[in-house]
Amino acid sequence: MISGNFGDNGELYFEIQLVGTNGEEFSIEALLDTGFTDGWLTINTQDLDAVGWSLLIAQVEMRTARGDARLNIHKGKVIIDGTEVIVPVHVGDDIPDTLIGSLWLDIMQLVVNKPKGILTLEIMNE
Repeated sequence: MISGNFGDNGELYFEIQLVGTNGEEFSIEALLDTGFTDGWLTINTQDLDAVGWSLLIAQVEMRTARGDARLNIHKGKVIIDGTEVIVPVHVGDDIPDTLIGSLWLDIMQLVVNKPKGILTLEIMNE
């Protein structure tokens, strides 16, 4: 289980690790975006330079909160809740925050109790 924190405007942030092709791990804070329903992770192009993930699909059109965008899909390795997983990663130039999408909620349990300051995300074992 990983504990998260609340942003100034109630955002839900969790620390995850990006694993580069050379095995180096980078801890980053990612925003859980429940409106990001068709993906696992979105990062800025400059973060891609650090991890070196390989391209899967070029120039996929997506609708974002900022309007329509063209993003590349890369094969990325992340560590979340102590588990290393390989996921398709949306990468673009105008991504202000690293986002984890709501697809994580298909395999993880989210517990939120803002008045008590409880925010956790945990991989569910069947």
